[in-house]
Amino acid sequence: MIISVDEAKEWLRVDHNDEDNMIQMLINAAEKYLKNATGNTFDSSNELAQLFCLVLVADWYENRELVGRVSDQVRPIIQSILTQLSYAYDSDSA
Repeated sequence: MIISVDEAKEWLRVDHNDEDNMIQMLINAAEKYLKNATGNTFDSSNELAQLFCLVLVADWYENRELVGRVSDQVRPIIQSILTQLSYAYDSDSA
């Protein structure tokens, strides 16, 4: 697990528990997106992977009709982080 529901709720500024299941679903989808995009598995020790998941969860939470896609507003951020995570992982494992 890269981020927890509580971490996501803090990032989203959500104070209630009504949407915990939906937020968990978004977290799972973000983590799967990251794995599919990089071919690598990350955990909570990677701060950049955490930021990636938080940004993607927030984008999908705020734009619920876009779940599974990235909005135009965050696409450059997501691409930049994915590139960094792919490069950093490759150089760390060399």
